Amino acid sequence: MQRLLDRHEIDHLRQWAARPQRKPLVVRGARQVGKSTLVREFARMARMPLLEINFERNPEQREAFAAQDPARILDTLALLTGRTLAAGTDLLFLDEIQAAPEALAALRYFHEELPALHVVAAGSLLEFAIGDTRLPMPVGRIEYLHLGPMTFEDFLNALGHAQLAAALRDFRVTDAQHGALPKAVHDKCMELLRLYWVVGGLPEAVAAYAQDGAAVYGFERVARVQQSVAATYREDFNKYSHAPLKGRIQLVFDRLPNMVGRKFKYVQVSREHRAAELADALQHLCMARVACKVRRTAANGAPLAAEASERHFKCLCMDVGLMSATLHLNLLDLAREDLTLVNNGTLAEQFVGQHLLHSGRPDVTPALHYWAREARNSNAEVDYVISVGRHIVPVEIKAGATGSLKSLHQFLREKRSDFALRLNASPPSLLQDSKKLPDGMATSYRLLSLPLYLAGQARRLAAEVLAA
Repeated sequence: MQRLLDRHEIDHLRQWAARPQRKPLVVRGARQVGKSTLVREFARMARMPLLEINFERNPEQREAFAAQDPARILDTLALLTGRTLAAGTDLLFLDEIQAAPEALAALRYFHEELPALHVVAAGSLLEFAIGDTRLPMPVGRIEYLHLGPMTFEDFLNALGHAQLAAALRDFRVTDAQHGALPKAVHDKCMELLRLYWVVGGLPEAVAAYAQDGAAVYGFERVARVQQSVAATYREDFNKYSHAPLKGRIQLVFDRLPNMVGRKFKYVQVSREHRAAELADALQHLCMARVACKVRRTAANGAPLAAEASERHFKCLCMDVGLMSATLHLNLLDLAREDLTLVNNGTLAEQFVGQHLLHSGRPDVTPALHYWAREARNSNAEVDYVISVGRHIVPVEIKAGATGSLKSLHQFLREKRSDFALRLNASPPSLLQDSKKLPDGMATSYRLLSLPLYLAGQARRLAAEVLAA
């Protein structure tokens, strides 16, 4: 069970705690991604005495933060909890802080007047709290850690495959030339990837499978956990919406898994509601981090968001396991065909997307983009584009070892780029390729081809090639 808690974000918490000029840290993410568990496990590993304040379970403790004076706040908390905190050694954890806007605003005073105290806050619906409160927010006086579902490598750790997880995290492109991932290892990773697509990366679901293994009731417990999480999200709809909006949010939430991987069109959600009404519902899901927009960008340079469209976007679900559950897919379904073809490839795009989304700096708000050109007889679309340093890298998700890369070639020519990334079911490779386009022009480029299970390492490996 202990292996389950060994998430890579703990390293970020260690670095934060060791900095002499640290600010209060706010862990942000959707419900059930493991924010509270992560903080508790960090405190245990760092041997830091922990005082946890949960504002949903103990709303009366909000009153301690009315003073906006760290010394008085700690004195009041000591009276309420019987615990005295020592700056520099203890950790104050403010959980479900969205229920206490006063505590969120008070974080600035901890930074200014008591910087030696380690303070961590966590919340699932912070965007709504920030939008509703009239209190001044501590802009510039706090820092963030954005948390998503457990990665594939964290999943391997939880299942007892720590050496395999370490091998993926340490893998280098040059290793591919020396057989660092033999076929037997590659095949094992692909089988475990199928399992991840069913279980997903929500800690409670992973724990259910890790405890029960491949027994039939193990999958039954996973399914119950996923149903419970979905029910929790539906309960949240009541918290941040009025009755008509709640129904529209529910509608978009239910339709979303079937729309991953293609341009989001409101008419495909419902013909009975105006686009503006459905757009408002989708925005609420994105604010709760249950969904994520992948905006189209011109991709002429970094930052990609500078040229992103608000009108043209695709969407991702929060977790591939929840998506599989909603689509009623199980391990037998995924075993029957190439993973990149399951459900027309949408599971592959979801898996790669959620890993690219959370493989950047954890203190930067996650964002993801794609590129498309719509022209008569010349449409082209690249699944994702990411920035790696000063480079803009196109990312294609394909079946097999070959597969058409027409859109990728079009992107490389238009952007005068010479590097691309492909994720598929084949072992890793780095190829120098040249392609003659329909107009007679040729493009020469390096193609880094990675197996799907290395999606979480794609940014790092692309940087390795570009730096060579």
